[in-house]
Amino acid sequence: MSDPVSEKIASLGDWRGAVLASIRQAINDADPEIVEEIKWRKASNPLGVPTWSRGGIICTGETYKEEVKLTFMKGRGLGEGQGLFNVCADGVRRAIDVCEADELDVSALTALVRQAIALNLPNGNRR
Repeated sequence: MSDPVSEKIASLGDWRGAVLASIRQAINDADPEIVEEIKWRKASNPLGVPTWSRGGIICTGETYKEEVKLTFMKGRGLGEGQGLFNVCADGVRRAIDVCEADELDVSALTALVRQAIALNLPNGNRR
């Protein structure tokens, strides 16, 4: 594999890989300066968690048996999150669970990522 996020996606081998790949594309389409990396590698998850940042962590993409969870670190500051948030808030974080039968609004996700970037950057300015 050319990069660790691609390796993670390929390792899933089912619908979760396709969903994570779609999420990844929407996030990277939001801003060319987004940094993509893997964090939190451990024995139970050796391929870690895909993480996207710009001026701080924007969101993470965790995979579970029944869903792909996209957690926004400053989700509480994103209001209704383009109507995408469907998981109860935990402090400042909010999440989107995508299950196998769900249709993700990719354009709304891209807009949400842009909002999250604005929260991370000083004075909300994008370059």
